[in-house]
Amino acid sequence: MSEAQGSESTQQLPVLEKTDEGGLGQSASAADYEPVGGESGGRFWSARRVPAALVALLLLLVAGAFLYDIAAVRADRPAMSWRRELAVQLAERPLDDIWVLVGAGVAAALGLWLILLAATPGLRAVLTMRRTHPDVRAGLHRDAAALVLRDRAMEVSGVQSARVRMRRSRADVRAVSHFRELDDVRADLDATLADAIKGLGLARAPALSVHVRRPGRKG
Repeated sequence: MSEAQGSESTQQLPVLEKTDEGGLGQSASAADYEPVGGESGGRFWSARRVPAALVALLLLLVAGAFLYDIAAVRADRPAMSWRRELAVQLAERPLDDIWVLVGAGVAAALGLWLILLAATPGLRAVLTMRRTHPDVRAGLHRDAAALVLRDRAMEVSGVQSARVRMRRSRADVRAVSHFRELDDVRADLDATLADAIKGLGLARAPALSVHVRRPGRKG
């Protein structure tokens, strides 16, 4: 659904796809809806509190152990056995040793994981909403958006049940209709959910995919 300046809103005709599986009628549609105005400001960045806390704790333990051992040596006490063993192993083991390769692989994997966490926003479950004020940013959880669309879908006449799966770029709606023509129910769902998506105020409105079918046979 798009809105032109100075004119009434018009609805883009959806593409119909009809299938017949197991004697059960089904109607499907897919349409893209553009956001109206506003700026997204990008995705929300995760604080990464758990990975940061684990890395900080690990570094604290390792650094504390080495500092304690160095201080003990400076105080004319013998070095701890684990540091002597570590020094011997690092001096005597060849670089192609299996344990050296495994340790290097684990360290490289952890390093790549930390780089990935630092370079990606995270919070994929939060959808960015349009900015109506330059100093305010708002987000909507995908589960909450899916719940709103499901409630609106249940208001359509003929819909017995509905299930909504909200993704970052698409909303998949699967409804069961126990009366009325499937195409009529789907058309009403398209209009109702398109209006509901606009009402969510998202910075980038997701594409809408609607599938309607008859209830399955019991027994």
